[in-house]
Amino acid sequence: MQVTVENENENVVKLDITVPAQEATDAYNNAVKRISQYVNIDGFRKGKAPRELVEKHVGVDRIKQEALEGLMPRMISQAIDENKLDVITQPYITSYDYNIGEDLKVTAKVETRPEVTLGEYKGLTVEVEDTPIEEGALDKALDNLRRQHAENKIITDRETKDTDIVRIDFDGYLGEEKIKGGEGKNYPLDLGNSSFIPGFAEQLVGKKLNEEFSIEVTFPEEYHDEKLKGQKATFKIKINEISERILPELNDEFVAKVGPFKTVDDLKADIQKYLDQARENANKNNSENEVFKAAIANASVEIPQAMIDREAQSLLAEYKNRLAAQGISWEMVTKTQNEEEFTKHLNEDAQIRIKNSLVIDKIAKVENLQLERADLDKKFAELSAAYRISQQDLYKQIGKNPEILSSLSQQAMNDKVREFLVSNNTVNIVAPKKAKSSKKAKAEQTEETTEE
Repeated sequence: MQVTVENENENVVKLDITVPAQEATDAYNNAVKRISQYVNIDGFRKGKAPRELVEKHVGVDRIKQEALEGLMPRMISQAIDENKLDVITQPYITSYDYNIGEDLKVTAKVETRPEVTLGEYKGLTVEVEDTPIEEGALDKALDNLRRQHAENKIITDRETKDTDIVRIDFDGYLGEEKIKGGEGKNYPLDLGNSSFIPGFAEQLVGKKLNEEFSIEVTFPEEYHDEKLKGQKATFKIKINEISERILPELNDEFVAKVGPFKTVDDLKADIQKYLDQARENANKNNSENEVFKAAIANASVEIPQAMIDREAQSLLAEYKNRLAAQGISWEMVTKTQNEEEFTKHLNEDAQIRIKNSLVIDKIAKVENLQLERADLDKKFAELSAAYRISQQDLYKQIGKNPEILSSLSQQAMNDKVREFLVSNNTVNIVAPKKAKSSKKAKAEQTEETTEE
């Protein structure tokens, strides 16, 4: 086999492969034998018909295709290995000249990995703002725990409060037209934690049991239903039930029921430990992100448009799948978004994703970072916990879909490179910058405008 390699535009390489006549003929004859095993030719058992009849039955071009499919993967793979090509896509044949008794000439093309020039990625110093624990977080966690174990007491002798839970019948109208899907029977609504239209729950406060009344609300401008965006609507309401939460007292008896705690102090210590760990995890994650961003910013790579287009299509497919899971069609989205602007952002995201991946692979190669079994086991454990399936079942799924293993391996290498970067750079955790008041920010903006 002879191979001529020619670099074409950007990162496309053309391979001109010449296969000796005898090898090409043998591949053709083997293809005839394989095809004859599953075609029915009158007067012959399967696999016994002569070549001429098989050619007449299925056509010479079909046999050549079969021969190429059996021959070329090995030939192209050999050409790639011998020429040390770092390919990122499946090779594809663009033309061939296949005449029995003559050398087979095939032209194939393949895309190679763009060359990455690493800048400084070790010995850097970055600053990361501390992630403070929210003021009152401990008390808030205790209150949430009490709310989870609260009992609801039915109320019949007073009006509703903004902390109550009610059951209501409601019907929504735009003018005289009934809103499709804008109705409910005996619907439970937490007046203090409502995700309904703004202003809906607030107007149910101060009402009596079995009271019937109407309220007016305005749908948000960003509402998902185009017909209802920014529209004023009327809802007819009936209060069927009023109940209030009776929170349990925070004492040793209560904490013993909710976990392996003997005293309230034990519970508080456990919650504080969780809050401290969450803060530490956030700082660790932010540190990895900042160091990674610095390494990426210092690297340079020319990304071919074909790669960007493919990645953008992949991102679009992912986005459409997420929409479909929420019951939203792509057509609905295009009615509310500027498609040209959306495509622009999609291409920008694709470039970022590609550059990140290329730089990660380059650092791993330069630093000789190798995946170990422990790295993959960690990703398996994370995936198993996230989807609440056993690792044994996960292995079975991976066996059916090798792409999952490829994706997990890439994620594991990403983690390894990020950990390497954090270990080889300096991260200073600094106090969070105080947000400027709107008055001060406005004053500074006025000052800058005056100076200009």
